[in-house]
Amino acid sequence: MSPVGQKEKKTQQRLVKLFRDRLSYRYLGNWEERENNRNLEPELLRAWLKQQGHSDALVGKVLYELEKAAGTSKSLYDRNRAVYDMLRYGVKVRPDVGENMVTFWLVNWKHPEKNDFAFAEELTVAAANAKAHGKRPDVVIYVNGIALAVLELKRSTVSVAEGIRQNLDNQKKEFIRPFFSTV
Repeated sequence: MSPVGQKEKKTQQRLVKLFRDRLSYRYLGNWEERENNRNLEPELLRAWLKQQGHSDALVGKVLYELEKAAGTSKSLYDRNRAVYDMLRYGVKVRPDVGENMVTFWLVNWKHPEKNDFAFAEELTVAAANAKAHGKRPDVVIYVNGIALAVLELKRSTVSVAEGIRQNLDNQKKEFIRPFFSTV
């Protein structure tokens, strides 16, 4: 086995152990080979919303609104702001024609322990531009199926600026900018 990258891998293993064993985050696995990795994992969010007692029809409407807000038609800043508003103030949907809007919470702010904290490592994300190559963030943290943080790990001999530069490069239009709409 080549020693290249082994120090980073050890650091990543320590981080995985911290999140899984000490913080009790659910480990989703190494998603390097998994296809269709996204910033919104609909099945995870759907399961959490159903645990809150919401019907399939209403959960579908909430997912639609969130995916629309995180979509690609606006600037990254505008998408981040729209997603933040939904995370902080809830998603307003109309249960049926003629009924009043109802607010659905994507995060349980009153009882944080009731949220589903999870993470995946080596998450491969396809590039937005077919000519560019995909990117693979080291660790992505999900809350109720919504990616809220991306961790880029570097060994101690590498400048923090290098990790920041890599994260900023990943946000370029040709790479995985859409992934960062929830981060």
